[in-house]
Amino acid sequence: MSELDVHSGSYRVPRSEGADLIIRWASATDTGRKREVNQDALIARFPLFVVADGMGGHEAGEVASAAVVDHLGTLLDSGATVSRENLENSLRGAVHQMAEAVGPSELGTGTTITGVVYAGAGAAESQWSVLNIGDSRVYRLAEGRLDQITVDHSIVQELLSAGAISPAEAENHPHGNVITRAVGLNEDPIPDYVTVRTSPGARWVVCSDGLTKELTDYGIQHFLETSETPADALLAMFTAALGNGGRDNISAIVFDELLDDASIAAETPGTPETPGTPETPGTPETPSTPEAPGAPAAHSAVSTQAFAEETTIEATAHAAADGAAVPDTATEAAHPSAS
Repeated sequence: MSELDVHSGSYRVPRSEGADLIIRWASATDTGRKREVNQDALIARFPLFVVADGMGGHEAGEVASAAVVDHLGTLLDSGATVSRENLENSLRGAVHQMAEAVGPSELGTGTTITGVVYAGAGAAESQWSVLNIGDSRVYRLAEGRLDQITVDHSIVQELLSAGAISPAEAENHPHGNVITRAVGLNEDPIPDYVTVRTSPGARWVVCSDGLTKELTDYGIQHFLETSETPADALLAMFTAALGNGGRDNISAIVFDELLDDASIAAETPGTPETPGTPETPGTPETPSTPEAPGAPAAHSAVSTQAFAEETTIEATAHAAADGAAVPDTATEAAHPSAS
C-alpha cells in the first residue's frame, strides 16, 4: 500500500444545553498485506458512523458488508429518523439482499456491524447510541482514559468473561477469529446498544478487528493522544497496523467532539464574536463520502431520535485533551502512508 485514502468531514450540532457541538471525523479502509479482497465496508455520515466486517468466503463477505452499508446509506438519504427500529429494519433488508446476491453457500454469509449514532434530538441531554453485533469495536478516549464501549460477541470474550482464560491468553487464542453473532447468520439482526452522553473533548474510534489484531489498546490510545487531527490518528494507526503484519482488512473511523468556540464567545458577556460568516445550525460544514461499495455519496441533514431502554454511561463534559484538538477546516484528502 502506497497511499491511504482518508475521507474527512464535519457537522455542527445545535444543542439546547449550551454551545453547539462540532463533530469532526476521518475514515479509511484498506485491504491489508495478506488478503486479496477487502471485505470491510464503512459509512461515515452524520449522525451515523458504522464499520462492517464481512465473512463467508471470497465474495460473500464483501457482499454482506456492502449490503449493510448500502441499506444504512438509503436510510440516511430517505430523511427518516435514525431510530433503533429503522436501523434494525435496514439490517433486515441487508440480510435479504445478501441472500439474493450470494444464494446457497456452505460457508454462509454475514458481517459484523458496530458504530455510533448521534441520538441527541428529543433527549434530555445530547448523547450517542453505540451499537454492536460481532467483534468489531467502538472505543472512546476521554480525560486520558481509553474505554472499549462495545463487548465482543466471540468465543474468546465468553472465555474471558467466564474467567477461563486471562487477557494475555486471549491475545493469541486459537479461536480468536470465531464470533458468536453476526448480521446474516440465521438470527434477527438486533444489536446490543449502549448510551453514552456527549463529552466535548472526547475522541472516538470505530474499527474492524483488522486494527485491533495488530494494535493493543495501549497502542491505540498512544496514537489517539499524540495525533492532532482524526486523519492524523488514522494514518498513524494504519501505518503501525500494517507494519505489524496487516493480516486482515483494516477499517476505522475516528471522530472528535468539540465545542464551537464561536458559540462560546457569543454566550460570554464582553467577549467579541469570532469574525466570519455564521453557519446555519444543523447543516454540515463539509460533506463526507462513504468509502464502501454501494454507499451513496450525498450528505444530508438527518433527523435523530434518542434510543430508549439502554444502559447509560455517565460522562462529564471536559476540555479537549492535549493533542486532541482539530482545526476548523475538514477536507477530503489522500494521505501518504508508509509501506
